[in-house]
Amino acid sequence: MQAYTPYFNTVGRVLIAAIFLLSGVSKISAYEATQGYMATMGVPAALLPLVIVFEIVAALTIIVGFKTRLIALTLAGFSIVSAVIFHGNLGDPTQFIMFMKNLAIAGGFLFLVANGAGAVALDNRTRG
Repeated sequence: MQAYTPYFNTVGRVLIAAIFLLSGVSKISAYEATQGYMATMGVPAALLPLVIVFEIVAALTIIVGFKTRLIALTLAGFSIVSAVIFHGNLGDPTQFIMFMKNLAIAGGFLFLVANGAGAVALDNRTRG
């Protein structure tokens, strides 16, 4: 299995980052609805452009393995804060699952913080 580790690391990075890439892109197409939802949760709608850029750029950097540990730590924090703000109604079974999903994603990012991007990543490029 160790021979496949570089590929598992790469696929793992792509899979964990994909949710943020897709989420950022979907917020563009549902901009007004997302602003409204943010406002109902007490988050200033003016933050939406920053959230979109953050989600897309952070996801892409994780996918290519650039500044992986720093960006993974930031995404772990973002996932936890999002869980608390948007899925804090733990009495609702759906919200509880969404809350736990966010915590699981944060856990995955913490593995990246601890272990780095793996062999197939821009973090490991050599200077010529």
